[in-house]
Amino acid sequence: MTDQRFEVQNRAEESRYVLIDHDATSPADQIIGEEDYVDVDTPGGIQRVLYHTGVSEDYSGQGLASLLVRTVVEDVIAHHYAIVPVCPYVAAWLPKHPEYNDHIVRPRPHHLRAVAARQK
Repeated sequence: MTDQRFEVQNRAEESRYVLIDHDATSPADQIIGEEDYVDVDTPGGIQRVLYHTGVSEDYSGQGLASLLVRTVVEDVIAHHYAIVPVCPYVAAWLPKHPEYNDHIVRPRPHHLRAVAARQK
């Protein structure tokens, strides 16, 4: 996703998406948000567990967390993965966007174990 100033990139090697502000004063300040995930391979396909959303307080109130999550959700769906909302922000955001209901998997214990293992 890109809209000139803001861009969301999937950094698969880091298991996270980053929100970039191309107008930031220095390259070190460009990453202003992130969505961390872990993929769980199941017999039904890959399930992407979204477990942390964060946007810099300097950018609060601009709808950028929603932009980040929408872009992530659409990317997950484009890859034919299911969405597992563990992050409270994502879990609260998804019910407001019922167009994604068919792609959501309710978090189960094995998802939470995968998140715990990722965070070690």
